[in-house]
Amino acid sequence: MRATTTSLDNNRVKINVEIDDAEMSDAIDAAAVTLAKQVSVKGFRKGKVPKNVLIANIGGPSVLRSEAIRESLPDFYSRAVADTLIDPIGQPDINIIDGEEHGTLVFDAEVEVRPEATISGQRDLRVTIPSPFVDESDVDAQIDRFRETDAILKDVDRPIVTGDLVTMDIHVQQIATDVEPLDMSDYMYTVGSGTITEGVDELIIGLKAGEELKLNGSVGGGVVATYELKLRQVKERELPALNDEWVEENTEWPTVDEMRESIRSQMRRMKIVEAQMSQRDAMLVALSELVAEDLVPDSLVDAETNERLHDLGHRLSEQKLNLETFLQVTNQTSDALLATLREDAVRAVRIDLALRALVRAEALEPTVVELDEELAKTAEAMSVAPELLRTNLRDTGRVVVFNAEVAKMKASRWLSDHVTFVDPEGVEIDHELLRTDQSEEPDA
Repeated sequence: MRATTTSLDNNRVKINVEIDDAEMSDAIDAAAVTLAKQVSVKGFRKGKVPKNVLIANIGGPSVLRSEAIRESLPDFYSRAVADTLIDPIGQPDINIIDGEEHGTLVFDAEVEVRPEATISGQRDLRVTIPSPFVDESDVDAQIDRFRETDAILKDVDRPIVTGDLVTMDIHVQQIATDVEPLDMSDYMYTVGSGTITEGVDELIIGLKAGEELKLNGSVGGGVVATYELKLRQVKERELPALNDEWVEENTEWPTVDEMRESIRSQMRRMKIVEAQMSQRDAMLVALSELVAEDLVPDSLVDAETNERLHDLGHRLSEQKLNLETFLQVTNQTSDALLATLREDAVRAVRIDLALRALVRAEALEPTVVELDEELAKTAEAMSVAPELLRTNLRDTGRVVVFNAEVAKMKASRWLSDHVTFVDPEGVEIDHELLRTDQSEEPDA
């Protein structure tokens, strides 16, 4: 086989492929074996028909050659892709130029290939992730939750503040529906919990017992209602004194100091884990924003969207659900779902293009040794021999895909080492802190 490429417009490439007589002869022999298993010839069992008899019964050598070309073209194309190291992202348009009847088979294959993005600023990225630092107010709030179990409710005659318990009567009348109004008496509401409707917590603060509050708010499913609240009584929680005696009697800790330090340590571990879990996605999204969205090919986005829709359908099927039920439960239309999936697909494709661009910008192409090591790991995970996997990758034209995945993993590690992580307040986070293993209790 001989394969050469020519670059065309719009991220397309033409591959010119020549298949010599020896390779074509092998393809014809393979086609004969396949046809012999399908064709019935009197006096012969299927699969045992001699080649010359088979040819005579199917219409001559030209018919067998045509069948051989039809069967072998996908394999010839895959091998040409592997030999030329192009990266197709669509189905090829194949045109046979010569050799349909005899001699060297020549064909062209035009196909869209992945565009090469260029990026700059990758060494200056500042990526915001959840803070891994524990604020003492967070510790105090957690301790107060323990104390609330022993709290005493005390009537107050002052403006309402967050955390107060307000006893109220509620009247809910849906707008533009025939649903009967809902009335609840002596409903106890914790200010700040957000369990009535959006806007209540902001408007109720500063009011006092005996006053009324009226607002429009959602009852779910896009339905709006008028809420009328009559505030009957306001209580506050009076927490028990925080001392060693109370802690020892009501918690697992013997002293206030040990309680505080244990809670602080637990919160520190949780915050670090939260930051660690978010850092990869956050840095990849930041990198992807260095790639212009108009560079993203529709063909890649369409393929990624379809794959995500297929995965969703598979997961729903495993749960004995269908897409229609899912849309009803999640209160969305099929168009809205597709729009969400497509938005996620665009992000995924931009990340892919950005990582490939980072490989080129920072010369992160994997070495032969690195490729061999990753191939061995992949083969072991698949329970196959490395050479079998190598052969399969070549035969299916996926060598470029495999090499790119190894390169992107290398680029992701580079990115993790070189971006600056900051918390929402802009405070820089030490990389070593994000590498700390939180599976075991750290030293205090």
